Amino acid sequence: MNLRNTDSGFSEAGLRRVREVLARHVESGKIPGLVALIGRGGETHVEAIGTMRHDGGAPMRRDTIFRMASTSKPVSIAAAMILLDECRLRLDDLVERWLPELADRRVLKRIDGPLDDTVPARRPITVRDLLTSTFGLGMDLTALGTPIMSAVFERGLTPDLPEPMPEPDEWLRRLGTLPLMYQPGEQWQYHISNDLLGVLVARVTGQSFETFLGERVFGPLGMKDTGFHVPADKIDRLPPLYAPDPKTGEFHVWDEAEDGRHSGPPAFQGGGGGLVSTADDYHAYFRMLLNGGTHGTERILSRPAVELMTTNRLTAEQTAARTALATGNVHVSFGQGQHGGWGFGMAVRTYRGDYAPVGQFGWDGGAGTSTYADPGNRLTGILLTQVGMTVPDPARLIHDFWTTLYQALDD
Repeated sequence: MNLRNTDSGFSEAGLRRVREVLARHVESGKIPGLVALIGRGGETHVEAIGTMRHDGGAPMRRDTIFRMASTSKPVSIAAAMILLDECRLRLDDLVERWLPELADRRVLKRIDGPLDDTVPARRPITVRDLLTSTFGLGMDLTALGTPIMSAVFERGLTPDLPEPMPEPDEWLRRLGTLPLMYQPGEQWQYHISNDLLGVLVARVTGQSFETFLGERVFGPLGMKDTGFHVPADKIDRLPPLYAPDPKTGEFHVWDEAEDGRHSGPPAFQGGGGGLVSTADDYHAYFRMLLNGGTHGTERILSRPAVELMTTNRLTAEQTAARTALATGNVHVSFGQGQHGGWGFGMAVRTYRGDYAPVGQFGWDGGAGTSTYADPGNRLTGILLTQVGMTVPDPARLIHDFWTTLYQALDD
C-alpha cells in the first residue's frame, strides 16, 4: 500500500489502521483471506491478505475472483435502467406484456395462510414494482415455515439450495403457480424481484441476461472478470466458499471452485445473487455511478437513471419489513442492513446509524462481500471474502472495514 500519497484525503495513520484491523481478522483464523479496495478520487488502495483456502495454499491476490452473492443486485440492476433510458421499458408498464405468467395474480389473505386462501390482486404488476422489490413475492426471513415460503423453496425458486435453479422459462412458470404474499406495490420483499428482472431483460431484448449485461455494462466498463460463471482458464483464481458451522465454527466447503456452482454456465442467470467478480471490476462499476453514469468518454447510464437507482424509493410502510429484519437480527449482522432506505437493487442510507453518512448506497452479500459508494465523500469501498454468513465473523469484519475506512478520511 502506498502510504506516502495522502492527496486522496486519507491519513497515513488511518490507512495503517485499516490494514492492521483487516489483518487481525485473518490472523484470528476465522477469515482465511480477503481483498479490500478503497477508492477516492483518482486514488485506489488495495489490501490482499491471507490465503485462498482456510488450510493455507495460494495467497489472496488483487485479481482473486469472488462469488458476489447479493452484491450482484446493485450491478445487475443496470440492465433494466438501460432499457428505461432507451424507452424500451417504462416505469409503469405492466410486466405481463413480456411476462404473461404473472397476469391475473391472486394474493394471500394472510401471510401465514394456506396457498388457496386468496383474493384477486387489486392491480397488475408494473416494472416499477420489480425495480423497487415491491411486486408482492420475496424472501421473507420473518415468514419461514409458512406455506408460501415453503412453496418458494420446494419449487427451486431461490439459489443456494441443493438443486440449481431451472432455466428462466421454467423458473417463471413455477413462480406463476404461486399467489403473491402482498398486493403489488404494498410491501418491500427481498431478492426474487432481482432474479425476475433478469428474465424480463432477456425477454425484452431477445438476448440472454448475461449477453446484454456483457455488451452494455461489463464490456464498456472493462469488467473482464465479471459474469455468471468462471471460465476454466481462470478457475484457479476462485477460492472455495466456506459456510462454517454456526455452533462450532468448523470450516465446511459450501462450494468448491472446480466442478462447483460457478465452474460452468448456469441454467439460470440470477441477477439477485449469481455474479462472480473482482474488486477492481466492482470499483469500475461503482465509480461509474459516482460519475453520474459515465466511464471515461463513454456514457453507460443517464444521470437521472443513476439518481433514481441510488436514492430511496420506498415509503415508511414499505420499509417496515426491512427495518424489522435489520434491527431484529443485529446479533447476526452487527448492524449491517440498518440503512433505512432502498433504491433500485440496492440499499440507500436515509439516516445516520453508524460511521457512514446519509446518501451512501450499495449492498452486502451472504458470501461475505460488501460493496458501497458514498457520493458525499466521493468514496468507494469493496470488501470481498470467501466466508459465508452462517457465522457472524464476516459481518464483524465488514463492520470493522467500514469503521476503519471512514476513520481514515482526513480532509
